[in-house]
Amino acid sequence: MPATLADAIRALSHDGGRGFVFVRPDGSERFCSFRDIHHEASRRGAALTARGLAKGDRLALVIPDGDEFVLSFLGAVMAGVVPVPMYPQLSFKNVESYHETVAHIARASGAKALLTTASTRPFVEPVLGKAASLEGLWTVEDLAQESESLAGHVDVDAPASPSVAIEPGDLAFLQFTSGSTSRPKGVRVTHANLAANSEAFMIHGLGKDSSFDKGVSWLPLFHDMGLIGFVIGPLFTDIPVVFLPTASFVRSPRVWLDTIHKHRGTITYAPNFAFALVAKRLKERDIGALDLSCMRITGCGAEPIQAKTLREFSAKLAPAGFDPRSLIPSYGMAEATLAITFSRHGQGMHTDKVDAKALQGREARPAEVEDGVELVSCGQAFPGHEVKIVDDQGRELAERHVGQILTRGPSVSPGYYLEPELTAAAFKDGWLHTGDLGYVERDRLYVCGRIKDIIIIRGRNFYPQDIEWVASELPGVRRGNVVAFSLDVLGEERLVVCAEAFQADAAGLAEAISAAVTAQLGIAVHKVEIVPQGSLPRTSSGKPQRRKTKQMLLDGTLGERATPAKPSGASDDSHALGDSHEV
Repeated sequence: MPATLADAIRALSHDGGRGFVFVRPDGSERFCSFRDIHHEASRRGAALTARGLAKGDRLALVIPDGDEFVLSFLGAVMAGVVPVPMYPQLSFKNVESYHETVAHIARASGAKALLTTASTRPFVEPVLGKAASLEGLWTVEDLAQESESLAGHVDVDAPASPSVAIEPGDLAFLQFTSGSTSRPKGVRVTHANLAANSEAFMIHGLGKDSSFDKGVSWLPLFHDMGLIGFVIGPLFTDIPVVFLPTASFVRSPRVWLDTIHKHRGTITYAPNFAFALVAKRLKERDIGALDLSCMRITGCGAEPIQAKTLREFSAKLAPAGFDPRSLIPSYGMAEATLAITFSRHGQGMHTDKVDAKALQGREARPAEVEDGVELVSCGQAFPGHEVKIVDDQGRELAERHVGQILTRGPSVSPGYYLEPELTAAAFKDGWLHTGDLGYVERDRLYVCGRIKDIIIIRGRNFYPQDIEWVASELPGVRRGNVVAFSLDVLGEERLVVCAEAFQADAAGLAEAISAAVTAQLGIAVHKVEIVPQGSLPRTSSGKPQRRKTKQMLLDGTLGERATPAKPSGASDDSHALGDSHEV
């Protein structure tokens, strides 16, 4: 395993026949061999150095085009410059809020420059006046032109610059979590973290085989699931990948499966909502033209995983040769680089049905009736890594007792960038305190929810995901677009459920949601708020923001249309392969 990402890029520089394929929005493709990637990254690295960036300087990236993002990100890495990926916004809607987020990340990272595209430049230009550290706004077009002029002067078989020595302990990039607040935190990811986690999930988790494996991904590249899972991990382990624009998948989920069919993809990953979208939208006539027997690994993560969703997806695609044993439910978070646990490949999904009332008391007792709570196993920790469950006093718990999930190992980040108090709170005695609740049964990890999102009513603990899933299953409710939280009413915590649906159905749906939640979970609903589609606030990775939704309800602004979700594998800081999540 190469010691650094720069070493991994150089190790593949001899390969001119395999590499990355970038599918453009119009369906055309750009192929970049591993040799091309090495050469272009080295040249762009030299261009960044020529522009005055030195090892350790931070470079903000707001680049919507997959090929330009990857080549620029890797160019920064080759020069020892620390890239800071941010999500791009291509409309002026809610642009002031977007500017504040970008400016915050630029200030928090101390980015010296912001690299974007000519088409995106108008959307980010105002940020220059909001972040004092930014000395310039550059475009990839200018950088590519400069790198071309330097082509004859750069020895691409040598390190990006004779003066740059990249070590395993060096900072590789900053991953700003898209948590539920307006103040994202920058996770420090070192080259050693990337090497360790790439080995963990690509080799031990997926059992990769470079002789035939090929990845297919539509996940956003500014988010760790897309970036580490399909760019960095494959570069460390010699796996070609086909990249689709995220927007192409959102418009037509079938394009994901068409691409797997066309390129004979063997490895793909997506959050739970993507599997639900495919199962809902794909027509029977579409399936007949697909051969998905090539899918060896079908990973699910980046948000809570529903067994029903994966079963429906598997059943829908069975005629196309999809094998449900390829499913790999997973768990991870940005603070652990990416992956923490994977289910064993080739064994499919494993679930545990537990008693709902016992779960409220933090005990995962097997259900004696059919209507228990069904949880999906996220598998086991990787070799050299550990996971344990602890109570509120930090004492390790036995099997089937719910507590906070802790993990440690070489994939765990050194902490947050320039945030000593937050680092001290989350990284203690070598263990990362994830903030997620879960339990272990027969060495399998089950994730129950996020500690700070737990709803406590009359001494009983309720997991918001359970409430949200019950409401999501009702006809008329936009599946996956439900948020549950508690509200103080005259000194007592009461349950509130907010759901996206057509306003014409509001009265009937409010009654149906209240009745369903009470019947299935035994909890009274104080208020059901039906809001228009697109009203629930989401993070940049597409997760619903529970605390922000609650604040908007209190402020009286909840019915206003929110910034559209940017799907990815996604985080409300909860459950995902990347941010704090079921990967």
